[in-house]
Amino acid sequence: MSGAGDIPGELLAIRGRIDEIDRAIVDLLRERFALTHEVGLLKASRALEALDARREEEKLKALTDLSEANDLNPDLVRDLFRRIMEEVVSNHEKLRHPPR
Repeated sequence: MSGAGDIPGELLAIRGRIDEIDRAIVDLLRERFALTHEVGLLKASRALEALDARREEEKLKALTDLSEANDLNPDLVRDLFRRIMEEVVSNHEKLRHPPR
């Protein structure tokens, strides 16, 4: 097993940059969920459904196109965003029907 001293500096630098990007992704997710919370509050106050299937499909199509334009695996991106959207819908349901 190799120690940290055996890892080339170039590799450590790349890993450091990956760590920075991961922190940025988490920060962007936090920001995205804050905005979708606002959407959920608006939907709940107007008795709108938590799931907007048409919006979700449009969003997934746009993300597929964006993925392909950026040489990313569109299946991976769709899967990630489907999971994010499932969490958003779940959060919206909780806002619309809070536990008693």
